[in-house]
Amino acid sequence: MKPSTLLSLLLSVCTFLAPIEAKEPTAPIKTESASRIENLDPEMAERAKADDGLSWHDVTGWGVEGRILPDAHRKRWFDRLPSTAEGTVTEAVWNLSRHSAGMLVRFKTNATAIHVHYKLLHANLAMSHMPATGVSGVDLYARDDEGKWRWVQVTRPSSQEVKTQLVGGLAPGLREYAAYLPLYNGTEFLSIGVPPTSKFESLEPRPKPIVFYGTSITHGACASRPGMVHTAILGRRFDMPVVNLGFSGNGRMHTEVGDYLTQIDASVYVIDCLPNMNAEMVEQRCVPLVKQIRAQKPDTPIVLVEDRRNTNSWIRPARDAHHTANHAALQNAFNVLQSESIGNLYYIPGDSLYGIDGDGATDGSHASDLGFFRQANVFEPVLRKAMGF
Repeated sequence: MKPSTLLSLLLSVCTFLAPIEAKEPTAPIKTESASRIENLDPEMAERAKADDGLSWHDVTGWGVEGRILPDAHRKRWFDRLPSTAEGTVTEAVWNLSRHSAGMLVRFKTNATAIHVHYKLLHANLAMSHMPATGVSGVDLYARDDEGKWRWVQVTRPSSQEVKTQLVGGLAPGLREYAAYLPLYNGTEFLSIGVPPTSKFESLEPRPKPIVFYGTSITHGACASRPGMVHTAILGRRFDMPVVNLGFSGNGRMHTEVGDYLTQIDASVYVIDCLPNMNAEMVEQRCVPLVKQIRAQKPDTPIVLVEDRRNTNSWIRPARDAHHTANHAALQNAFNVLQSESIGNLYYIPGDSLYGIDGDGATDGSHASDLGFFRQANVFEPVLRKAMGF
């Protein structure tokens, strides 16, 4: 073949291939689990949402439950504590307060498919003893025809940014939904997506929450998904909002946290800090914390909770003795408070919080879903009495 002929042929082939190689994809961004939109500025992100043919609703437009002092300035919208807490509470509590544990957003829609788009604060999506669905998932519930909350679906995150169809094939009809936010991760943003022809109604946060102050267990370890923590279970049973101020390893009856507790218009305070304390700390801190709350909230019920016994403490005498000493210290504090006529106090023993068969924990300390369910059963009658239900 002549060189000129060969050159002409190569030029023709290159001309044919060049448009294919240079062509940008025009298909909308997929809504498969954990699909990502990397490095988009806000305008591009909004355009990407519009391109997928859905109507997106930013939940910050109407608010989430479990976010105290909503008008206070925050470093990130989904932080549990306002920015004034930084440098006031301990560094560990501040960092943990940036998790969205206990937050819940409510809405109504008749959509037969519901999508979510959210980004997580941390790239670590799971822990060795807690799955990504619990650490970083968004967990959806709906009211059934009798008005009871029933589970629908949870995301299965595999990357830090998730844009996915959470559930499809839903039965027709307008109903109320509640989506629980990640427990052990922070949330940067969250939008709910539905087909544009669907009805969508945002539901504002409800007042007078049940307020829990506690440890990693209150924080949510080790629920399989956010709706399975005992705080969330109780919120559904009472059909009330919940504030989760559980701080993993750092629920220690700090007066600095008490300063924020007293700013909440609570239905009841539940103080469940003993798993992070020893008897000496309980003796020093319990009475002052209760008095601190009572000084600002003279009529709001306060519930004190003993620590659960580790499910293997029956065979670990030193650990069992630790729990026994903690229980005695809390009971003594309760008696002191009663003797000083500080009323509207309630008490929950810890021995059977996870049950008595040893099967209620993931690692001996942190509750499994079974342990959380059993714990909710123990809490419920005390809370009903405290709130007059």
